Amino acid sequence: MKKRNIYTISVPDLPESVNDASIVVWHKKIGERVKKNEAIVDIETDKITLEITAVVDGFLEVILEKKGSIVKSNQVIGKINTENTSFFSKKNDNIEKKSKSMIDLEEKNKNKNFDQISLSPSNRRLLKIKKIEFKKNQKKIDLEETILKKNNINNHLKSKNTKDKKKRNKNVIPMSRIRKKISEKLLFSNNNTVMTTTINEVNMKHIIELRRKYEKKFLENYGIRLGYMPFYVKSVVESLIKYPEINSSIKEENIIQYNYYDVNIAVATKKGLVTPILKNADLMNMDEIEKKIKQFVLKGEEGSLTLDDLSNGTFTISNGGIFGSLISTPIINYPQSAILGINNIKDRPIVDNGTIKIFPMVYLSLSYDHRLIDGKLAICFLNSIKDILEDFSRIVLKI
Repeated sequence: MKKRNIYTISVPDLPESVNDASIVVWHKKIGERVKKNEAIVDIETDKITLEITAVVDGFLEVILEKKGSIVKSNQVIGKINTENTSFFSKKNDNIEKKSKSMIDLEEKNKNKNFDQISLSPSNRRLLKIKKIEFKKNQKKIDLEETILKKNNINNHLKSKNTKDKKKRNKNVIPMSRIRKKISEKLLFSNNNTVMTTTINEVNMKHIIELRRKYEKKFLENYGIRLGYMPFYVKSVVESLIKYPEINSSIKEENIIQYNYYDVNIAVATKKGLVTPILKNADLMNMDEIEKKIKQFVLKGEEGSLTLDDLSNGTFTISNGGIFGSLISTPIINYPQSAILGINNIKDRPIVDNGTIKIFPMVYLSLSYDHRLIDGKLAICFLNSIKDILEDFSRIVLKI
């Protein structure tokens, strides 16, 4: 007998921040042929869905962990057989034989007379009520027509009952693993921080005029449209540099201050909110920020964000304004100490030098951990962001 050559299907390395994952779907059944680099199973962590591909050509020999099972890093969840395929061939032959016998049986039933077909009591009553008679030489198709008539009657009665009485029902939908983990993280953050929020309003007239003035040139030079997020990111990073206490976290009885600026950007996906990271955001140009955010959005829609895209981060920006939010109080992305909520830009009447004028205004919300950040510090940090957005030349002058 030819020696079998078995390859394992294993869970990839998961970072320390991800404890486990769950099996979402097996794309292959036992005995089915698989090709190298073909998607064979999907697993879901608390952050993303990962696709595990076959490392060789062969047949799926065994599935060790079924859909919904919780698995760990590097755990073997299945096996691929690359050489000894006789078992699968024999299995497929049996399936083909079984299928052929079923086809023969169906052909035989087509030629049965009606009196050889067993009727249920309900069908017999229906035929009696409707005074439908069948002769011995009538075929199975006559019964199918009768049952169709019965279904039409039942559908009519069902429709009538629906009109007479409004249906009351509910759908029970199991929470996805990502949704469960989002819930757990938000609850943990809420229970383990002393969170409060300060809000300020910003006149976006300067930023809007700047975009309008340079949007065509920006598109020509960099091949991407200029949005608002690069302005927000730049103003946040400059303010974090000015107030390093905001760019920190608490670990046990220690305060950890980061000398780098990895900014999480909240992105809404079909499965839930994820926060990919602009790493070393202080070193990124405006076009690099815009391109990276667009890449995150596309990868989020495709479900192709990697663990590296989502691991760690020192500060988070959440832009609820794109969905129409007017004022928000975002929850801290633990273990970070602060998060900036951006809201919708709306024209509002503002008093300017004693005169009421209409300006495009936006509310910025800073939620912060009061154990680490005092109110004065939070307000100064938010004011710094406001000052930069209202006069972006401060970025160049470093004031």
